[in-house]
Amino acid sequence: MNKTQHYVTGQWVDGTGDGSPVFDSVTGEQFTSVTVEGLDIPSILQYGREKGETLRKMTFQQRGLMLKKLALYLTKKKDQFYELSYRTGATKVDSWIDIEGGFGNLFANASLRKLFPNQSYHVEGEPIDLSRGGRFMAHHIMVPRQGVVVHINAFNFPVWGMLEKCAVNWMAGMPAVVLPAPQTAYLTEAVVKEIVASGILPEGSLQLISGTARNILDTVQSQDVVTFTGSASTGRKLKNHPQIIEEAVPFTMEADSLNASVLAEDAVPGTPEFDLFIKEVRKEMTVKAGQKCTAIRRIIVPEKLMEDVQIELGKQLDKVTIGDPRLQEVRMGALVSDAQRQSVKEQIGKIASTAEIVYGDLENVETIGADAKKGAFLKPILLRENDPFKNEAAHVIEAFGPVSTLMPYKDLNEAITLAQMGKGSLVSSIATFDDKIAKEYVIGAASHHGRILVLNRENARLSTGHGSPLPTLIHGGPGRAGGGEEMGGMRGVKHYLQRCAVQGTPTTLTEVTGIYQPKGAYTEAEQHPFKYHWEDIEPGMSLKTHKRTITDGDIVNFANLTWDHFYAHTDITSLDGSIFEKRTAHGYFLLAAAAGLFVYPNKGPVAANYGLEDCRFLRPIYHNDTIYVRLTCKQKIDRDQRGTELPSGIVKWYGEVFDAEDELVAIVTVLTMVQKKQTTFVEMTTEKIDECLDKLSEESIPKWGDLSPQQMVEHLEYTYRIASGEIQDFEISTPDKILEKVHATLYNYEKMPRGYDFPLREKSAMHQLRHPDLETAKAKFKEARQEYLEYFKANPDARTKNVVFGELNRFEWYLMERKHLNHHFEQFDLI
Repeated sequence: MNKTQHYVTGQWVDGTGDGSPVFDSVTGEQFTSVTVEGLDIPSILQYGREKGETLRKMTFQQRGLMLKKLALYLTKKKDQFYELSYRTGATKVDSWIDIEGGFGNLFANASLRKLFPNQSYHVEGEPIDLSRGGRFMAHHIMVPRQGVVVHINAFNFPVWGMLEKCAVNWMAGMPAVVLPAPQTAYLTEAVVKEIVASGILPEGSLQLISGTARNILDTVQSQDVVTFTGSASTGRKLKNHPQIIEEAVPFTMEADSLNASVLAEDAVPGTPEFDLFIKEVRKEMTVKAGQKCTAIRRIIVPEKLMEDVQIELGKQLDKVTIGDPRLQEVRMGALVSDAQRQSVKEQIGKIASTAEIVYGDLENVETIGADAKKGAFLKPILLRENDPFKNEAAHVIEAFGPVSTLMPYKDLNEAITLAQMGKGSLVSSIATFDDKIAKEYVIGAASHHGRILVLNRENARLSTGHGSPLPTLIHGGPGRAGGGEEMGGMRGVKHYLQRCAVQGTPTTLTEVTGIYQPKGAYTEAEQHPFKYHWEDIEPGMSLKTHKRTITDGDIVNFANLTWDHFYAHTDITSLDGSIFEKRTAHGYFLLAAAAGLFVYPNKGPVAANYGLEDCRFLRPIYHNDTIYVRLTCKQKIDRDQRGTELPSGIVKWYGEVFDAEDELVAIVTVLTMVQKKQTTFVEMTTEKIDECLDKLSEESIPKWGDLSPQQMVEHLEYTYRIASGEIQDFEISTPDKILEKVHATLYNYEKMPRGYDFPLREKSAMHQLRHPDLETAKAKFKEARQEYLEYFKANPDARTKNVVFGELNRFEWYLMERKHLNHHFEQFDLI
């Protein structure tokens, strides 16, 4: 019998002993076992702390791109995980939430890199002036904690549960040790094996202990972080572990939660909201067989609608087919284990001490394609509690399965009170088309919930639903729900960073933060800053412009041009009692005039103006006043290459407008898109091409592929004849749905992939020699290249087809030529 393995200290290992058996929830057969005996927990944690240095030193951009790459890799492997997931009792839809939802968390957190600086630590908020005049100041930075994250996860989401947390700590620069629940650790193990095989994460970023290591908290340290998902009682014990208290280790708990959904009084039968409510409750009762921390456990409806809801919900539950989750017609699978089924039945019994079971049967269940006696199957159970204020069982006892309790309310205040009686929940929802009702419920219930969904006819098609946590929103809740907050975009990442207030001079803090601080020392640029590529620009790099005197005519002309005839600019007879003394220049004219002073006119690395931020006009500028500008690099922000744009980053420029007496009159932050240096490819000039071809002989051996030297040269000649329009009798092979994306790759600085599988016709042409020898092929190559250059010189606006990249203009053929020649010249070791 195989054991579920652990990945620790850089290797896959088995625990000692036979361990605990793990059963297929559908068939009841044992197929693996779990044991954590023999693992050296302190060494595992220390290994993560030490190896985590590599991850901590990566920038946010590098970490984000790493997550994106991992998400793409795992997505290609997803099918193998579905087959294992069926063993947990999950249907295809249930598994999709767990598996691809987990990968989606990687994608979502990868995109957060755009919100962080291009360095390994974060700079939070705005600088704080601690003195008059800003010469002594402070700024907050947030650095990765130098420990390891311990994630203790529940059984219900073995993939999503791991990746929703790890995506966040990896983005922050912390390594993780993951402990999935024994019942489903085999699925987590399968995903971790692919993650390790990918080689995408730095070693030590992820370790896996497949099961419950009861001594895992004995040696945690102050720089570590612990998260727990599971029962509230277990969570409280862990949270009060002596080592957690002694070392003040951050502990985040997401516990079982008796979430409530409310049907508002306006959502009567016949309204879309009533139908949406019934559909949502049914879904939350049956998805993952109700084994979700966000499932609806309490159904709160107006007392006059109790019968309507009970009858309609019963009809909808009748449509839920139960059985082998592999079958397409099955809508609900099994619980994770027979032990879990027995636990759910015991909890139902406690709730039923005061409530009545109005739908379902604890003992009998009809199944499709499976033996109900062997699998952990349970029919959905609906209870009805008619006196929910007196009888509190439904508010404090959770049956973690396809179980929910119906209860009445008289008015919205009662509904809010009932929702609050869950003593803290992860999520609540209300179905209403009355926004005033929605507001009253949200404000009243928010103190007891981590998230609230308002569901109505307008958002139903877009809604992600009551039970779907999202990476950009916090996932957690107060009180019984654990008091923690997971995910939540940047907020979630900050949980794994240590905040530190740094005090010093603006110049010192510019160096520390990587962001220019006002009144810090300038670094005079050796040439105009707009001549530099993105990589060569540094915060503090500055330019002082020449001066310009603002004339009366300038102001009037600007008013006529823009139609901005505000009295201060155009009617000097109306200045009495205003803050203005003379005809005043428009604030926007000052910005335009400032741009005229600092913009470099020639074409260069600055590709575009990207916008303005933090614009302030500090005092009026009158006609005949003189101004100049100090332009200083404030911050650099990395940016992914997008579409048909050359790779670039964003540079924030801090613009200060001064008058002739050096008094500051306006400030603005200008954003520019600045192109990055191209260092990947050798520029293919005629001289460079001749040099490379001179090195090529019949004896040259390719480093990859099976082309001969002459075949390679003739292939390049053929491409030039396509570019010049001589050969165009072919179809574009790339499908339309991805052509735009493939076309855009011409603009990036990434090399062409080796071993590309060309379309059959082009592949055949590459291997059929057309010239008698290599020297003739070289001459024909040069001839074809010259014809290509002359063609686009005579037809600068022409576009010709390429079999892979679609229609290309002159500049795009230049990009293609550079990539293509570099690819093949490198193939034969000519560059």
